[in-house]
Amino acid sequence: MKQTPSFAKSGPQPQKLAALRQAHRDWNESPDPMTRLTRRLSTTLSLENQLAILAGEVSEIVPVDALHYRHQIGGTDFVFSSGMGGPHSCEYRLTLEGESYGTLSFKRRKKFTEQELEAIELMLGAAICPIRNACQFLAIEHAALTDSLTGIPNKRAMESALQQACQLSDRHGDQYSLILCDLDHFKAVNDRYGHVVGDHLLKLAARALEKAVRSSDSVYRFGGEEFAILLPHTGEMEARHVAERIREYIGTISVNCGNTNVSVTTSCGVAMHLTGEASDQWLARADEALYRAKDHGRNCTRVFASIS
Repeated sequence: MKQTPSFAKSGPQPQKLAALRQAHRDWNESPDPMTRLTRRLSTTLSLENQLAILAGEVSEIVPVDALHYRHQIGGTDFVFSSGMGGPHSCEYRLTLEGESYGTLSFKRRKKFTEQELEAIELMLGAAICPIRNACQFLAIEHAALTDSLTGIPNKRAMESALQQACQLSDRHGDQYSLILCDLDHFKAVNDRYGHVVGDHLLKLAARALEKAVRSSDSVYRFGGEEFAILLPHTGEMEARHVAERIREYIGTISVNCGNTNVSVTTSCGVAMHLTGEASDQWLARADEALYRAKDHGRNCTRVFASIS
């Protein structure tokens, strides 16, 4: 049985309570820059907000013109910049317990003195634990929104993006289109060649999709062998052209399995967002278009027309 700690039973301790209240007041009201820095950093897990706080607090002690931070989190570059910079800089690699948490540099127009560098380093010593926590939180968030096999955003990320796209489309009247792609007869590939080959095909398909679309478009693994592509500022006809290009790129995939090369085709369904339409309704229309593509023999594109 797990042992739980016991608590000593005692009566009221007014002196200790008064000391605790005083410590709480000191913590919240102290003008000491180190206390103020750690107090402010403890209020957020947003790495961007923490860096902005750090830049402001450092500039109160050491005049700086710019702060620049770079770190790779979950395979993605995180970059934060504040200010315009200058020819002189000091750079720090932030590490804690052997782990790296990015590179941070301060810039300004005149050279830093030894005393100023010491002050910056003292403040970074107070900031490194909150920055570590923010980096780890961001990494967890990224993992929760990323498909572990293909490395692209997952269904949860897609649902959030669709909701945001609906809001932007309704607010600004921008056109957004959605493409759903399903790899044809993929179960047969898994059954015949095994899941190792199937997983490799899914990874190649994800890479092909990213190459087939613009940098402003977003590719998601919707589930199984199904992918989704969100196209901002794109109408039906242009989205159909993208879907056809996707089919061409997927069609070039080939995996050598000894005596044979395994290839795959895809069916695509296209739907443009309608004014006032909820994300699940939009997704359902794209799915219906995909069903029509499969029903017409697969390896083709069908559009769910906005106007009946």
